[in-house]
Amino acid sequence: MGQGFARRKRIKTPKLDEYQTVAAETDEEEEEESREDVREKYNKKLKAICGLADLRNAAVGLYNIGLSCCLNSLLQVFFMNRYFTMILRRIKVPFEAAEQKASVPYQMLLLLEEMQRGKQKSVHPLDLAKCLSKHNVRLFVLYDAAQLLLILWNLIKDQITNTDLAESLNLLYTIRLKECIMCQECSCETKKESNMLMLPLPMFDFDSRAFRKLEDSLCSFFAPEQLMKENAFHCEKCDRKTPWLRSMKVTYLPQTLTVHLKRFCCNENYRTQKINSFLSFPQSLDFSQILTPEQYCLDSQEKDDGLYDLFAVVAHSGSANFGHYCAYVWSLTELKWYCFNDSSVCQVSWDDIKCTYGRASVRWGETAYLLVYMKKSCKQL
Repeated sequence: MGQGFARRKRIKTPKLDEYQTVAAETDEEEEEESREDVREKYNKKLKAICGLADLRNAAVGLYNIGLSCCLNSLLQVFFMNRYFTMILRRIKVPFEAAEQKASVPYQMLLLLEEMQRGKQKSVHPLDLAKCLSKHNVRLFVLYDAAQLLLILWNLIKDQITNTDLAESLNLLYTIRLKECIMCQECSCETKKESNMLMLPLPMFDFDSRAFRKLEDSLCSFFAPEQLMKENAFHCEKCDRKTPWLRSMKVTYLPQTLTVHLKRFCCNENYRTQKINSFLSFPQSLDFSQILTPEQYCLDSQEKDDGLYDLFAVVAHSGSANFGHYCAYVWSLTELKWYCFNDSSVCQVSWDDIKCTYGRASVRWGETAYLLVYMKKSCKQL
């Protein structure tokens, strides 16, 4: 154990950007500190710097750099969610340059800082695109927004090393469901719990009639279903195939709830086609009014836990083979709607968003594809 008279040694730390360089010094006595301790000190300074960007809330566009409209739309929905960016700003930044280039959360943080600190109306998400390409998410590829959202989510979640942050991310977005199937002859039950990032809602009922309202599609998704004939299961207790009843209930609703409208399906020729039928969605949802007490059974019964306001709409225009995505997002700080159409950003009204309900003759068949709702208790900052 030496005394504190040793010569100081400077340790080089990584740059976040030109305006975000953090230097740290230590003496020989401090060299015994673990790499994790040094990393933690760096991140505290980093968080202090990054937090200043919250002072500016101007909506900034993202340039399309190779059929990247789907990626740009999803990024805007992530970045406009202050609860997500609070998590993003607390990540542990990788030390090595190669790790930084391959870290999706870190590259998202850099892009967010560039958008919020710069004076440009739009920025190029090129470094993030290069990072994603290392994980087989490439440019000049037509992505389905629901598929790409799941890919991004898994990359972000898997690369956040702090367990508390990872859990916060899960609580922010993950829906918890419990499925129960019961034999109709012996009442034998099998239960299974599952987590979902999105609620995949059908566009048609069991009689192939198109739903007209989101609430009806939600009711259908949670409605009990008879499993008979070719859908029957083998019951071990009855020792034969028997009819079953499948039911589902929600046990946890996250702060940010994502709904996937299943507008793309395979036709009889196994070709993907788009469903442009009309489906309205409300500005506010109350799950206690939509679902039955058996379907809506939360682990923690908090007051107003099922009250949601619409936060974002990811809309698709065009056909299943070629189209374009844009995002309509509610600004939590300015209390107004914006349309993010790649590098073009403009303020819009609720009437503009209602045009995405679905009519092939309107805006080149623009229809809502992903709906993002936020708990009413969280929407006002």
